[in-house]
Amino acid sequence: MGCAVRWRIVRYVGIVTAGSAARSRGVRWAMLATGAAVLAVDQISKTLVLRLHPAAGHGLVTIQLVRNTGASGGIASGYPVLVTLVAVAIACVAGALALRARGRVVAIGLAAVLGGALGNLSDRLFRSPGLGRGAVVDWIHVAGRGGSFNISDLAIQLGVVVAVVAMFVTERAQQAAEPHPAE
Repeated sequence: MGCAVRWRIVRYVGIVTAGSAARSRGVRWAMLATGAAVLAVDQISKTLVLRLHPAAGHGLVTIQLVRNTGASGGIASGYPVLVTLVAVAIACVAGALALRARGRVVAIGLAAVLGGALGNLSDRLFRSPGLGRGAVVDWIHVAGRGGSFNISDLAIQLGVVVAVVAMFVTERAQQAAEPHPAE
């Protein structure tokens, strides 16, 4: 089945709405590149940290290896399967929102969120102790901030900020462009 045929099927199923930025081939490529880059950089960085076992240093930003079986901040760390299922749901929602986003910047920000969600989800699925019970590899530690995080976490947080700011800017621009009735 050709790529064009598959795209038509996805469009008609209703995932990609008429006003969606993802209808543009350039935006779809940018979204794919963003999500894939986040996923690749995240997994490569985690693999390097696990193989090299760098010594924890001193300073504002240091490397501190932590295996997190819970969600952000260790929430629900005793329930790795539940956290994995929630991570799958979040990845699905992020993907659907990215495909339905009307603005290019919003769509690309949400693609970063999706890439980050997939990076952490791949740890949960494929790292020890096993399928659906794996621990996320967190390794970046900032002095004065509790806990460690990774590239996926950064992409999720920055992607959300970019998407939200872009939505507000777009809304403001649309409101400014609308004609106001004379009083």
